[in-house]
Amino acid sequence: MTSGQEEYQSSSEYVAVSEVQNRHGMWREGLNEPQLEAVTTLNGPVLVLSGAGTGKTKVLTSRLAELVASRTAQPWNILAVTFTNKAAREMKMRVSQLVGPMAEQVMLGTFHALAGRMLRRHAELVGLKSDFTILDTDDQLRLLKQVMEAEGLDIKRWPPRGLLGIISRFKDRGLVPEAVTLEEAGDAAGGKAISIYKAYQNRLKTLNAADFGDLLLHMLTIFTKHPDILAGYQAKLTHIMVDEYQDTNIAQYLWLRLLAQKHHNLCCVGDDDQSIYGWRGAEVGNILRFETDYENAVTIRLERNYRSTGHILNAASALIAKNEQRLGKTLYTDDASGEKVRLAGYWDGYDEARTISSIIESLMKDGHQLDNIAVLVRAGYQTREFEERFLAIGMPYRVVGTRFYERAEIRDAIAYLRLINQPADDLACERIINTPKRGLGATSVQTIFQLARAADRPMLAAAADLVDSDELKPQARRSLAGFVMAIGQWREAKDSMPPADFARMVLDESGYTEMWQKDKSPDSDGRLENLKELVSAMEEFDTLSGFLEHISLVMDNDAPREDGEVTLMTLHAAKGLEFDTVFLPGWEEGIFPSQRSLDENGGIGLEEERRLAYVGITRARRNLYISFAANRRIHGLWQSAIPSRFVSELPQTDILEEMAQGLSVGRVEPVMIGEADSRVGKPGYGPGWGRRAKYSERNTAAPMRDTEGFLPDGSKNSFAVDDRVFHPKFGMGSVVVVDADKLEIQFDKAGRKKVVASFVSHPDDIH
Repeated sequence: MTSGQEEYQSSSEYVAVSEVQNRHGMWREGLNEPQLEAVTTLNGPVLVLSGAGTGKTKVLTSRLAELVASRTAQPWNILAVTFTNKAAREMKMRVSQLVGPMAEQVMLGTFHALAGRMLRRHAELVGLKSDFTILDTDDQLRLLKQVMEAEGLDIKRWPPRGLLGIISRFKDRGLVPEAVTLEEAGDAAGGKAISIYKAYQNRLKTLNAADFGDLLLHMLTIFTKHPDILAGYQAKLTHIMVDEYQDTNIAQYLWLRLLAQKHHNLCCVGDDDQSIYGWRGAEVGNILRFETDYENAVTIRLERNYRSTGHILNAASALIAKNEQRLGKTLYTDDASGEKVRLAGYWDGYDEARTISSIIESLMKDGHQLDNIAVLVRAGYQTREFEERFLAIGMPYRVVGTRFYERAEIRDAIAYLRLINQPADDLACERIINTPKRGLGATSVQTIFQLARAADRPMLAAAADLVDSDELKPQARRSLAGFVMAIGQWREAKDSMPPADFARMVLDESGYTEMWQKDKSPDSDGRLENLKELVSAMEEFDTLSGFLEHISLVMDNDAPREDGEVTLMTLHAAKGLEFDTVFLPGWEEGIFPSQRSLDENGGIGLEEERRLAYVGITRARRNLYISFAANRRIHGLWQSAIPSRFVSELPQTDILEEMAQGLSVGRVEPVMIGEADSRVGKPGYGPGWGRRAKYSERNTAAPMRDTEGFLPDGSKNSFAVDDRVFHPKFGMGSVVVVDADKLEIQFDKAGRKKVVASFVSHPDDIH
């Protein structure tokens, strides 16, 4: 008997158990028959297929309470796994309310937290110490960059972020470097992905560190190579419960399966119809093959929905039934009343945003709370049009995630435009002077700061001065010269081109577009889409200044409203949430389903897109609005559109069509997977992002220095030929040539150098 068991057998613990048993049954109150079956089926493998809004959290907490109260398992013999710390805290709080302090002895947490706890006990078996550091993403990137440079890999051609994503995918699949095949690695990192992965792992061990992927990967290695340790955990953990099983990756799947091998008391709760994270490693196959993996498995379907009306559920069920890779269930509700799902067609995207805004205003007048209204879009860039409209009419809103104009790539792009428009904008200059990387390290940037402050001049003007000096190393000086020249040339061209065309040119010629095109991280495509949407927004403005003024007003409207706010978010971010009223705009082929998803993943991608639509529909409690536009401005170009294939899959008996005059659904046959779509291109900017022909050849004259801060103002100090001066970097020297604020100095030890006057001083001034 373990010490924990002995403590449990104490009289005080018996009293606690008795108290729980006296309350036995309170957590069963209000459970429907399938829920009760899930709560009371405590032994053997159990799969609980929990549809949207069917009371999954109640089942999980009640089952935990049942395990403890019935003494089927001691609290310390239970492992409960969640996907988020928030979910873990909520479950522990609810179970504590049911069974008291005994809930604290349940091993409950996220995959990473639980695996990390195990790894600290056995760290030495994988070459680590128990006090190892868990690196965040920034630290991982810095470390990987070091490894790549040591291996002679060009980080410009193979961005570290992209390669880190590849390594993370290896770890999600439970693959150590030795297990990765050449076929799996492909040509990533010039065919060096495996060697880089191995070197990265070795470097982590040297630093006594691990990344998040290692927490599970190392434990899989320990369980495999040290069966005695695995046997110890198998003996202790008699009952295992897992939430959101449809979102598990292969490493998580293997970890759970190894732990459950002895007792087979594994209860997995999830919904195969809500598996929408394939792009980050989730394997819907894990839940689909549960009955194959575990002999005598019991599958319990929770189909009674407590959230939505009958019409909404019918629409969701009809849509998801088109998927072939699913276990099958049909949601129903006792609340068969309610409004039909409204399907609207608009002539263009602007009309869509205007009408949805008007509907929300009407709902407000009818007493609906804005906090219970949401607009859910397929891609983040689609929020921009609604943000613009809401701002125009004074509609309070919040964006879950980041507002469009606050996204890092949008701020970068706007910083370029601000600096071109106003060369004295130091905040903009600071942001993009080395973005993308152009060989200007922290020391070089600090030198520019120093000169700007000393001369009381803008950073860009100081940078222009440094180009003709020896203050910087040759490589940094050349890079800075190119940057200053480009800003000057763009400034010269800004009024001769439409703002949108001008922005395309700047993003192309600066290398900013290329930076994200080469980046292989999961969010790079989304950033490119956002940049395209930014340029599209500029089509409405005649001047660059007008657009930038508009942006300033947009960015200034951030104050939260006490009377609530409409929620704007992506469908992925909406999972797990619910609202009284939900709007689902942009249901057009190429947008939703995403053409990129179809091109990259074929039928698998289509089914995941359909599951995403199912998630969107089932967020609505009372009112659901689905819409599409016949014409939409996509990346600056007006394109005709056809309704999404998902529109034709909705049951007409539950739909109320509200088409703009002259429009109809049409029930057009969808574009086949792999078929070209003229409206939505591949990732990247294509010909439309190229520079106009008449601007294709740039003169290579010296950097322009106009009257807005580029011309030297003269130095605060006066120097003459033969003056003795001191430079903090080059030491003492004698002035040879004076050219305004530029000096040529023969230094005693450093030789003859060109410097900026602000950096030198008379010996008498040195304190």
